[in-house]
Amino acid sequence: MSAVRTGRDGAAWTLTLERPERGNALGEALTDALHAALDAALAGGARLVVLRGEGRNFCTGLDLSDLETATEGDLALRILRIEILLQRIHALPVTTVAVAQGRVFGAGADLFAACDHRLALDGAAFAFPGPAFGLVLGTARLAALVGEGAARRLLLAGAPVPREAALEMGLATAGDESGLAAVREAAGRLDPETVAALHARTRRADDAADLAALARSVARPGLKARVLAYRAAMAR
Repeated sequence: MSAVRTGRDGAAWTLTLERPERGNALGEALTDALHAALDAALAGGARLVVLRGEGRNFCTGLDLSDLETATEGDLALRILRIEILLQRIHALPVTTVAVAQGRVFGAGADLFAACDHRLALDGAAFAFPGPAFGLVLGTARLAALVGEGAARRLLLAGAPVPREAALEMGLATAGDESGLAAVREAAGRLDPETVAALHARTRRADDAADLAALARSVARPGLKARVLAYRAAMAR
């Protein structure tokens, strides 16, 4: 079974993360499946891509199910490949929507933040715990959405942010799906070349700088030990 389920309704494509038993956490298989699904959507003439998560949670972050056997290199490569995926989604030449429920944590929150429209359903909660184990992931994208001060507070605290606060600060753009039909209609107005040009001119994120900062953070010795310590602290 694929890690991503695809659905198509005209030029609107829905990509659903299908690892609910792992909280749809991003690992190698899910990252590769998302790339493949995006390839198919673009080749199929998509004008709108909607991201969803199967089950209780949209995406709980980085898949650490094999942490005991993974090497530091394994972890570093996994994290870097996730950032490349996030940058791709952020720059897609089509309109993107994330529809999030439950936990939207870590890389899952970064996936949410990479989209044009970000719908936080009732009960959704958001957290950016990566700095707790030394990661610097997606900071420019987050700062562009909520402002530098709010981004610093989110990243330094790492605590879950409820849906209402996410809406107030601009991390989420809507609290339900009532406007999705209008988003779909608007997405069909512009061709991909125009959307790509608009994205390039209206977004302040510096992909190269973000990737470099992330690479430096994962290259620090002791990445696996920091992740293990963080996981043990969360289990207490």
